[in-house]
Amino acid sequence: MEPDAAHKRTAILALGVLGALLIAVLVVFTAFSGDDEESGTAGSGTPAAGASQGAVGGSGTGGADGTGGGEQGVGPIIPLSEVADAHKVMVAYLAGSATYDHTSRAGSWVPPLLELTTDDMTMRQETALPSGKEWAVCKAAKCSSKGRATVERDALISDDVTRDSGQTISSVVKLTTTRTEGGSKSAETNSWLVSAKRVGGEWRVSGFSLFGLGNAGASDRTGE
Repeated sequence: MEPDAAHKRTAILALGVLGALLIAVLVVFTAFSGDDEESGTAGSGTPAAGASQGAVGGSGTGGADGTGGGEQGVGPIIPLSEVADAHKVMVAYLAGSATYDHTSRAGSWVPPLLELTTDDMTMRQETALPSGKEWAVCKAAKCSSKGRATVERDALISDDVTRDSGQTISSVVKLTTTRTEGGSKSAETNSWLVSAKRVGGEWRVSGFSLFGLGNAGASDRTGE
């Protein structure tokens, strides 16, 4: 019976040692697991804060619509308010060039329009009342003409610093001209490519050309 008792004591001691080892392993595992979780939490917090700061910084330096950030933080070439000012000059000039009647005189009709242009040789030639047979028919029929212009879209916006040509905008402008001759009325619509240049802080029309044929074609005037 003594050998059996000795075996039992040995088995109990072995189980005790195994239990102690198991408890030690669990304690060590739990300690290391807790350190990893704390380290992971601290690491994830720093990038999140950085991302948040980047988003705020991006929105502060965004485009004109305020939605740009980071890579989209570059603003427009020309501010939208400046583009709107250029459009106003284009519309005023084109509509004015098509508004006159048989009593109009170059001395009173030309100067206000030239103030809207770069006033170079080309624009002086283009800014003129109808002439020749067209004007003779207009006067005989006691004609009147009224223009209405609207910007359809921008074709080119540039700010060329390298060539020192400054800020320029070219837009497609729709011009509707209503004419009355001898009691009859007719309307003609054409699209024009109008260019404006910023000169001395002001936008001025620098050129225009017919952009496709409208519903009645172009007239005999130079440049139309």
